[in-house]
Amino acid sequence: QLQLVESGGGLVQPGGSLRLSCAASEFTLNYYFMGWFRQAPGKEREGVSCISSDGSSTVYADSVKGRFTISRDNAKKMVYLQMNSLKPEDTAVYYCAADLRFRGVVRTCKAPEYGHWGQGTQVTVSS
Repeated sequence: QLQLVESGGGLVQPGGSLRLSCAASEFTLNYYFMGWFRQAPGKEREGVSCISSDGSSTVYADSVKGRFTISRDNAKKMVYLQMNSLKPEDTAVYYCAADLRFRGVVRTCKAPEYGHWGQGTQVTVSS
């Protein structure tokens, strides 16, 4: 059973940075597409960024392009989301998710496509 644990959330001022980490229990993490999603109060869960199993392709939501970077280290079973130039509208609970796909190019980042989820970590951007 794949388990995902997020960390790195917190309170940051606008313009600041945070790095989220997702630790996976599955030793064959390289078989999974991985993604970061977020959900703000009263809003639907949205895809922030997703990455293919080998890390060769990524997709980003328009709202975070140029500010956020997703990466993975399959040997360490870790996935990261570097968030720079944070804005108050980035405030949300951020979730790490996984989908079993051995290979291919990631083209979309939609929550229904992902079957394994972490518990989430709160990110609050406020002065």
